[in-house]
Amino acid sequence: MAGRREEKREDLKARLIEAARERIARDGLANLRARDITQDAGCALGGLYTVFADLAELVIHVNSATLKALEARLTLDKAKDRPPTDRLRNLAQGYLSFAVEHRNLWKALFEHFPPESSPTPQWHLNEHLFLMDVIAEPLAELQPHMPPEDRAIRARTLFGAVHGVVSISLEGRFVGLPLERLAREVDELVQTIAAG
Repeated sequence: MAGRREEKREDLKARLIEAARERIARDGLANLRARDITQDAGCALGGLYTVFADLAELVIHVNSATLKALEARLTLDKAKDRPPTDRLRNLAQGYLSFAVEHRNLWKALFEHFPPESSPTPQWHLNEHLFLMDVIAEPLAELQPHMPPEDRAIRARTLFGAVHGVVSISLEGRFVGLPLERLAREVDELVQTIAAG
């Protein structure tokens, strides 16, 4: 009996995550409402709170799925034998294309701030680290004598630079780049930073 109950709970959890993901993808994180999600998932409002502590926890699970999709996009087997600078450029271009194609889901990764009463769990923070790891790997080949701590900082700097230019451009900020120039400029930025 307990197995059936757990199975139903997991089914409800999956439906809620998918409903929230679709709402975020379509309407953005700021417009996410528990009542809409549960309606889309075909359950009562209270059903959400039998699976998740609150809406913030549900968003963490949506963001987890988004990170897995981003990781799949950036794990390019065809590029693994390429020179390290090319791999960094491929990573940046993959990041840019993911952000353009899945803008609201991508933005939710950086706009979601859970309440202090329920901070982001460590397992989810660890999921974000894959970005730094995939950047640090080619950096290690480019600068093999750089201490690991400095390489980790360089990976964060490179990520921050690419993310920053992508973010302000997609938001249409006055200093942002037009979409037709963004890919080329991101490429140049990565090459400049990779060159040290």
